[in-house]
Amino acid sequence: ETALDRLDELLITDNMHERKHKMFEKSDAFVALPGGIGTVEEIVEIMTWAQLGHHRKPIVFGNVNGFWDPMTALLDHMAGEGFIHTAQRVKPLVVNDPEAIVA
Repeated sequence: ETALDRLDELLITDNMHERKHKMFEKSDAFVALPGGIGTVEEIVEIMTWAQLGHHRKPIVFGNVNGFWDPMTALLDHMAGEGFIHTAQRVKPLVVNDPEAIVA
């Protein structure tokens, strides 16, 4: 990816696994804004790590214009079908107002 000139810090990694691990180490929380398949992959991995007990950091879906509604419905469906056990369920905070995410 091309670096933005207004960054405070630029970290270059050799691969995606290392990149995600670095983001995990440096993050106090995880916010998924509307995005593509890469965004879904990243937030699901963070949710999996939480489910496995690797962290207890907040996970937030920035639900701009209801973008994450289908994802939350899918998670509810998986749980309802018994594929996500209640004791292991990670429930991201769904925030509809982008300004409230940083409040």
